[in-house]
Amino acid sequence: MNKNEVLKKYFGHSSFRFGQGEVIDHITSGEDCLSVMPTGAGKSMCYQIPALILEGVTVVISPLISLMKDQVEALVQSGVPAAYINSSLQVHEYYSVLKNLSLGAYKLIYVAPERLLVEDFLALCKQLTIPLVAVDEAHCVSHWGQDFRPSYLKITEFVASLPKRPVLAAFTATATEAVKRDIVDILGLNKPFKITTGFDRENLYFEVRSCTSSEKDALLLNILRSAEGRSAIVYCSTRKNVELVCSLLQMNGINAARYHAGLPDEERKKAQEDFIYDRVSVIAATNAFGMGIDKSDVSLVVHYNMPKDIESYYQEAGRAGRDGSPARCILLYSKSDVRINNYIIDHSHEESELSEKEAEEMRERDRERLKQMTFYSTTKRCLREFILRYFGEKTGSFCGNCSNCNASFDTVDITISAQKIISCIYRMKQRGMVATRELIADILTGRSSDSAAKALSTYGIMSNEQPSRVLGLSEYLISEGYMIQNENGCDITPLADEFIRARRTLLMKQPKSNVVPSAPAKTAESDIDAELYDRLKTLRKKIAATLGVPAYVVFTDASLREICQKQPLTTQEFMNISGVGSIKAERYSKKFAEVILGYRKEKGI
Repeated sequence: MNKNEVLKKYFGHSSFRFGQGEVIDHITSGEDCLSVMPTGAGKSMCYQIPALILEGVTVVISPLISLMKDQVEALVQSGVPAAYINSSLQVHEYYSVLKNLSLGAYKLIYVAPERLLVEDFLALCKQLTIPLVAVDEAHCVSHWGQDFRPSYLKITEFVASLPKRPVLAAFTATATEAVKRDIVDILGLNKPFKITTGFDRENLYFEVRSCTSSEKDALLLNILRSAEGRSAIVYCSTRKNVELVCSLLQMNGINAARYHAGLPDEERKKAQEDFIYDRVSVIAATNAFGMGIDKSDVSLVVHYNMPKDIESYYQEAGRAGRDGSPARCILLYSKSDVRINNYIIDHSHEESELSEKEAEEMRERDRERLKQMTFYSTTKRCLREFILRYFGEKTGSFCGNCSNCNASFDTVDITISAQKIISCIYRMKQRGMVATRELIADILTGRSSDSAAKALSTYGIMSNEQPSRVLGLSEYLISEGYMIQNENGCDITPLADEFIRARRTLLMKQPKSNVVPSAPAKTAESDIDAELYDRLKTLRKKIAATLGVPAYVVFTDASLREICQKQPLTTQEFMNISGVGSIKAERYSKKFAEVILGYRKEKGI
């Protein structure tokens, strides 16, 4: 079979997403690849389809136990023989997988990087035909990635030990240019085909709600109640906040579980499975949860605390709407989040194998990333444009699907205030003073008691403003390139010099008071028969329970909505539904058609 036939038969799609077909062609022609594709863009098919075309068994390396389980279950339901090897297997299960692997029972074997050099697994791999090694979450190989894992350094030794070098294909959702270079160099990719497909997720609605720490609980409850019981993830920056948020939700009648690294393994496993199998609708978690979670029907991701970098935020927010359905990503931002993240960064890498110099370099890199994340949380620009620009992608300045684009703004002339802030920094630098944003605000508003500060001509010239207002203006000037901020405080840029000399007007947008940004009017279920959809969901849940798999493994929400809209009655008609291949159509079409026919008869249709 060619790639299009495999796509239709096993995965039920008639066409590839942008970039998928190219990657598959290069892999099947024997070329190494580096693919940077956002969460939900279909990276897994880029190695699953070649695995079904090439002779032998493909090894997929992933650090994500939950992803392995989810993907293997989904592959088996689609008629693809696959298995995984990781720490979740019992001893007898492990040897059963090895035996089946030796007999050629699988087309894909998922392996945790820690298991690659285990003697019996390595010995077996030397006897197998392995045409392709796919490295998922490939940014983990780089010290400069946001999630470096030393076990990834074992991959090159594993590949070198094989009798014949396989094709190497590396995949990641986010990677800077430095991380891309590391992936190529450290994994030893040979003149790889490189592709970055773009980071935009058009189905995701982005929103930032600025608030105080004390306002977050009420905001969170309102947001979750509006989700009407759909699957939602609430990310918190600390274990303590996970505990508090989970208790808050449960006390208010929301079916929620908790997940963080401080819990016993069994409790974490149960919480994850309860969420995946829809026994709870909301999970409160640290970023330890979600890596590789393949749950396609998450309709809402709320960040109770601001993450420490945009890479992490976009990856975590991207766990919403993986099936292409409309979904919301909401960040609750308060200034205390910045302090918490700075504390976490200051105490990071303390027990690592890095030298103190290397550790401090990484902390400084993390501080710069936190600064960009703070700019995102306070910007008045299009949120989607801010994210895409961060990843080096050019886009329009209005997306129509974020809280800033949908909010009502006043345009404010901040020319005089900006001139005062720039002038204050200039005079502080003349006197050899460290111009922190806080000190600048205190000097301009006349609140500093320092004698050197009081001697400045700019002291008190904004006494009618609150320090918080001056801090907000300085944040805006930094984000727009008029100021820079580092360990030596703030300084002005050539753009600020040009602004002063040219006497230009500087305008800033700010939300109108008492105006709440409007969310997208259309929901995923707004254009389907709700009663029939509920009946189809009930049948899907029953089948999934019988099989012991999550409901979305039977049919994704997107496929189920299309079934509800088109109401297919034959196996062939089911095969025309996106995401329904021939195996699933043969297995499930009769039962779902019976529900559709029964409903139509009952309604006299």
